[in-house]
Amino acid sequence: MSEETIAIEDLNAEQAARELARLAAEIGDHDRRYHTEDAPVVSDAEYDALKRRNLAIEARFPDLKRADSPSDRVGGGILEKFEKVTHRVAMLSLDNAFSEEDVRDFVERVRRFLKLDTQAPLAFTAEPKIDGLSLALRYEEGKLVTAATRGDGAVGENVTANAKTISDIPHVLSGTVPEVIEVRGEVYMTKSDFAELNRRQEAEGKQTYVNPRNTAAGSLRQLDTSITASRPLKFFAYAWGDTSGLPADTQLGVVECFAAWGFVVNPLMKRFETVEGLLEQYRLIESERAELAYDIDGVVYKVDDLSLQQRLGFVSRSPRWAIAHKFPAEKATTVLKDIEIQVGRTGALSPVARLEPVTVGGVVVSNATLHNEDYIAGIGSDGQPIREGRDLRIGDTVTIYRAGDVIPKVMDVDLSRRPKDSAQYVFPETCPACGSPATREVNEKTGRMDSVRRCTGSLICPAQAVEKLKHFVSRNAFDIDGFGAKQAEAFYNAELVKNPAEIFTLQTRDEASLTRLKNRDGWGEQSAANLFDAIEARREIDLHRFIYALGIRHVGEGNAKILARVYHSARGFVDAMEAAGDHESEAWNDLVNIDGIGPIVAQALAEFFAEPHNAAIVEQLLEEVQPLDAEQVATDTAFSGKTIVFTGSLERMSRDEAKAMAERLGAKTAGSVSKKTDLVVAGPGAGSKLKKASELGIEVIDEDEWFTRIGE
Repeated sequence: MSEETIAIEDLNAEQAARELARLAAEIGDHDRRYHTEDAPVVSDAEYDALKRRNLAIEARFPDLKRADSPSDRVGGGILEKFEKVTHRVAMLSLDNAFSEEDVRDFVERVRRFLKLDTQAPLAFTAEPKIDGLSLALRYEEGKLVTAATRGDGAVGENVTANAKTISDIPHVLSGTVPEVIEVRGEVYMTKSDFAELNRRQEAEGKQTYVNPRNTAAGSLRQLDTSITASRPLKFFAYAWGDTSGLPADTQLGVVECFAAWGFVVNPLMKRFETVEGLLEQYRLIESERAELAYDIDGVVYKVDDLSLQQRLGFVSRSPRWAIAHKFPAEKATTVLKDIEIQVGRTGALSPVARLEPVTVGGVVVSNATLHNEDYIAGIGSDGQPIREGRDLRIGDTVTIYRAGDVIPKVMDVDLSRRPKDSAQYVFPETCPACGSPATREVNEKTGRMDSVRRCTGSLICPAQAVEKLKHFVSRNAFDIDGFGAKQAEAFYNAELVKNPAEIFTLQTRDEASLTRLKNRDGWGEQSAANLFDAIEARREIDLHRFIYALGIRHVGEGNAKILARVYHSARGFVDAMEAAGDHESEAWNDLVNIDGIGPIVAQALAEFFAEPHNAAIVEQLLEEVQPLDAEQVATDTAFSGKTIVFTGSLERMSRDEAKAMAERLGAKTAGSVSKKTDLVVAGPGAGSKLKKASELGIEVIDEDEWFTRIGE
């Protein structure tokens, strides 16, 4: 079986590496055909499926991510026949949403980042996502001087002469305009113009074209300007790049100015102040999609206030303040052959649907996520029915879909085709790997039962032990060359390495054994020596990677970095965590008050180190490895080493922004005021923390004074 037909969760590391290589080559080829040659050979859904498969494999095997990963690319290459143009402001891509839930999550993320509650006004624009070719038009003193394609996002092609043949693109802007303004938009061809062009081609005995998008792109990128001029190309303006100033302070306001300057803007672009308004516009545009004169593949939402856009900034290759809500992905119907329970490193029992293989969006799918036992039973995370309460059973005919998820999802079931002898699925209450009871915890605060059932046999469960070992050697943990997930599982099953500390005694034990690693299948003297060298190279490691590698529940990379920065050394961290087992201790109070940690993470840390087996493994590790003390940041500022508490309704920055600002200056932030607090920054409405600061004689300043002191 080739790797491309294997479900992601069934790939081993070797197969995953080959599949990533294949995907990099195939996606690169499609990028070239689409962006450079304007002659794609797969549908958008098929292309998206390849990109999602690549991302999902990288998520499962982060240590195998390639230097030429398609997930790091924007756009395609540029043709050598054109002069190159470097974009002064990169032309980035947008993140995608594939469901209404994704859109709600996007809006909630924006609100959280900006520290806005659900009642605070927050407007967005919604506009059709045109299926065309991105173009940047630079105007100086109102005159068009350069037109460039997106290219790879950083460098595009100079198509100025061709762009000037498009009637929708003004050569000189009307009215008062900035000294420099780069107007961005989409070159496209209407469906009727495309059909007429193909009729002419056919009448003249010439080859017809595939679709309007590719034809528009190919027409713009002609060396013979007369060919471009003969094609009925159009242009919608909707964004901007480099500029000496903007004529308005909102997204909609700037686009309205584009129209006043002589550009064509999309009449379906509107402003909304609620998520429901955005979704209603999406449904309206989707319902009118077939009647529109041009092709679209979704709706784009953008935060309307430009000052908020600036605060939100960018993540990787896309802005935080915008998202593309794509139209539904392909769906397929197949048979649910079995439900398999997998056990993760934290003991979570995760159900996976084993399906009769079916092609969805160009990918053969044989597995899908079932989330948890409530999902199988037809109950949502809020306790309300999903699928109108229909449960899922082995033998059912189900609808699955792919929409940007790591693996496909089972969406619905056809009860009319349910076998008469079907039985309701009974989720196991014992771990399939070790036989220990599997329970659902109850949240003490809400009284609600956790949606995930977990194995209670932590120390004896082989599935958890293997997964924890895999986590320990993962890319963002110890990242030992030649010792990935595949070897972790193989060494565990061969009883060579049963816990992380034994990785570092492997060579000594190997040399003392009659059964040497070099004599095992798949190994030789050189490969064994390479592995031992790679293990030796990891005896020194950054403290935050060491903490993350321990695999403590709720302690991801972000929390590991916070803990490393606060406790500075491995010994200091371990001693503090062991002392925090006493909830009346100063160590516990210090831990729970670290900004970003809180009681749930603190409890997970305390419980981990209270378990003698875990504590013993950590001590054994510290005899073998030397975590490097965390470096102090910005030690030369007035705030270096100080503990700062932000309280009240901050008006000029969100709490996240304030925290990041203080940490850049070498300070620590805390969630509560104590005798260790050096400074309190208080906004309106500050209550108990302000009172306690006064009682302790701690200096209190307002936001204006804060910005004055940091020089902003």
